[in-house]
Order: sequence, then structure tokens, then C-alpha cells
Amino acid sequence: MGAQQSHLDVTRRHFFSTSARGLGTIALAKLLGDDLGLAESTAAAPGLPGIPHFVPKAKNVIFLFQSGGPSQLDLLDHKPHLRERQASDLPDSIRGKQRLTGMTAAQTSFPVASSKFDFQPHGHSGQVLSELLPHTAGIADDMAIVRSMFTEQINHDPAITFLQTGHQLAGRPSIGAWLSYGLGSENRNLPAFIAMVSRGKRAGQPLYSRLWGSGFLPTQYQGVKFRSGKDSVLYLSNPDGFNREDRRHYLDDLAALNRIRHKEYGDPEIETRIGQYEMAYRMQASVPELTDLSTEPEHIFEMYGEQSRQPETYAASCLLARRLVERGVRFVQLFHRGWDQQGKLPTNISQQCTDTDQPSAALAKDLKQRGLLDETLIVWGGEFGRTVYCQGKLTEDDYGRDHHPRCFSIWMAGGGIKGGVTYGATDDYSYNVAENPVSVHDLHATMLHLLGVDHKRLTFKYQGRYFRLTDVHGDLVKPLLA
Repeated sequence: MGAQQSHLDVTRRHFFSTSARGLGTIALAKLLGDDLGLAESTAAAPGLPGIPHFVPKAKNVIFLFQSGGPSQLDLLDHKPHLRERQASDLPDSIRGKQRLTGMTAAQTSFPVASSKFDFQPHGHSGQVLSELLPHTAGIADDMAIVRSMFTEQINHDPAITFLQTGHQLAGRPSIGAWLSYGLGSENRNLPAFIAMVSRGKRAGQPLYSRLWGSGFLPTQYQGVKFRSGKDSVLYLSNPDGFNREDRRHYLDDLAALNRIRHKEYGDPEIETRIGQYEMAYRMQASVPELTDLSTEPEHIFEMYGEQSRQPETYAASCLLARRLVERGVRFVQLFHRGWDQQGKLPTNISQQCTDTDQPSAALAKDLKQRGLLDETLIVWGGEFGRTVYCQGKLTEDDYGRDHHPRCFSIWMAGGGIKGGVTYGATDDYSYNVAENPVSVHDLHATMLHLLGVDHKRLTFKYQGRYFRLTDVHGDLVKPLLA
């Protein structure tokens, strides 16, 4: 009864929707019949038939996610007249009936806190940037600043989840998983989707593996987290006394047992498991070379900054991101924590920018000098912005800002993005979008478009409904395209 019932539990729809684009019986036989000693082979793993839908501008994405919500008022959205309104109460007509967080809901006044940092135009395009971003200023003509982003979420976890998956509740596939599913991989020895996590001086909000997970997609499309230290990927190294030949024999025997199990139960996840074991075996040869930054020349370390020599730093992760896209990794997600600056913002944001400004700009410059920026899309931004009013007490040299979903700023570069443009605008207080609003779904639609994917046609049927990253929303932001 057990085997019969298990076959009934795996629906025809589930079996064909998964195995047809997974390893499948034929692909599995081919995989297990390969000469697995040829670990250096870089034959691509294909995505879905018919994708890309049209000629792509970009082949890869590096998402520099600044977890915690960077203050647009202090970095990318200059409002000089606010100094004349310093400490005045934010007008009710501006704030309206916006939902407030629990941190400021009890405040009886909402004093305007102008930025204490100076802004200047940069490049031929005249992009206006904060003094906190002197290195980013050097790529002003390569990047597009979007000042009119908005989101639906006011608290960190749902806002981060929404930006990464297109939905505020956990359980949906991340954007990297969607791309891995649709476009496949360019390198059979590395995953299509890799995630890394770094942190600033302050730990910031927690991050969970579901943010780079596959949700209801087969697990083969989830991101693989890279770590610093001896083992960049957990369980990749062989135990003491167990060599590579032993591991090959072990995997062959394990695959034989899994094939018996698959024949009995028909569970397509068993095929995925076999494929992941084989990927791990190939990664044993490819990852050590990839993560050995000592092979980089001195001038590259100088470009990214001294911290690029230190594992787990943002700078080292940016350098590793370049090495990953060089090797055909489709989607690199770099999470950097520490932007939740509800108090002591001037001090804390200065520290964050010291850690992130130089390596972010260096990544774009490094890709450009290697001829890779045109085919690599860089996205820099957090889950929401920060309020113009001060959270708590406002002093002459100190202020904090609360969460603000109504408007925030990001920048994008490379991969078909029109450089030197600023898109969208906010009101006089950087509180509401005044021109050309861009939703999270619009951002996702535009990112997919640059990779040759029509966001309305990349779907997966789950529980009787066809899902997509942009749900039932999303419009292409054409003015951002080169």
C-alpha cells in the first residue's frame, strides 16, 4: 500500500512540471554515466525551453542588497531646503494618514531632520550624490539613480521578503531562484545562484535562508550560501581519512540507492537530491580555486580597499562576486547588514559607507575594465527608505530616522541600464513620490527584461495556479533602458 499510495500522492502535473525541466530520467542516466573525473567541464545546464524570450542585454546579476533601509535623504535624494525647516514639525498634509511603526506611533511631534551631509553633482551627467559616497561618485555616468521606489511593507522582515520574492509572506521563490529556474546555469561546476552575507559595525536585522530559497520551486533552484573560512560551502570538504576517490564510490552507491527509491516512490525531489550531490562533488574542485583571493594582483586589492583582504567583509564579497560572474554564475546576491539607523544615524551611516562605498564602485569599475559590465546588471539598494522626521529626540549633531516605505532610492548599473540618468522624484520632504513611481514589481519586471525574460511568461504552476515573480503586477520601466 505504501508504494501505491506514494505514487498517488505525486500528481501527474507535479511529476511532469518538475522532472521535465529537472534531471529527468534520461538526463539522470546521462549524468550518472558521465566521466565524473572531468570536473573542469563547463557545459551549461539549460533553463526552460524558449527562454530567454528575446535577446538579453545582461547575462548575470549582482544584487548588492543593503539590509536595514539606507537613508535616501543622506545618500541619494538631496533636499537642501530642509535645512531651513530644521526641527519644524512635518505638516500633517505631507504625512497624511500613513501607518506608523511602533517606534514612532506614540510621538506627539515629528521634527524635520535635514541631512548634515553635503551633496555635489558628479560626472558629465551631473548626478547629485552625498559626500558619503565619494567612490560611487566616480561611476556617476555609468549608473541610473531611481528616487521614486516604493514598497507596501513598513517593517523589516516582510519588506525584505517582499523585495526578494515579490510577496511579503514567506514561501515564494526568491528572484535568484526564478532566474535559475528559467535561464539555467552557464557553468556545470558552480550553482546558478549564490548568496553571501556580510555585516557592518552593527549586526542589524537577522536574515534567513528563505531569502535565497526556492519556495515552491524544486530545491535545485535555491541559492547556495558561500561563507568565509576553510569551508566556503558547508559539508563540501571530505572528512579526515576520506579522500576524493572514496567520495566518488560513496556517491555512486548512494545514487544507486536513490534510484531504487525513486523507482519505488516516484518523488522528483530524489532526482534533485542526486543532482545536488553531484554538483557538490564537482564544486570540490572548482570552489577552492574560486575563493582563493590570493591570486588577485595588488592593484585589485587597492581598488576594492584594504578590507577586501579580510574574509566575510563586504569588500571581499564584492571581489568574490566579480570572480563568480566571470565564471558564469547567473545570480549573485550579496546581503550587507547594518543599515537600520533609527538612532545615531550620522555616525552609523558614515561607518556603513566607509565599508561599502569603495567596494561597490570598485565592482562596477572592475567589471567595466574587463568588458563585463555591459553584460552584468548591478542593483544597489535596501528594502525601504527613511523618514524625514526624527525618531526620538533631535539634537544639533544627532538624529535617527524611522522606516519609510512611501519612497526610497536605489541605483543600477551595467547590463543594459542607461547610465547617468536620474529617474523619478519625491516631494520637498522626500516623503511621497511626486513623479514616476516605481514599485518592487516594476523593478523585478525590469530586471527580468534585461535578462531577456518577459516577467508575465515566466511562470510555475503550484496548487492549481500559475505563479510568477511579479504576481499579477509589474510594468517595465523603459526610461531606465539603454
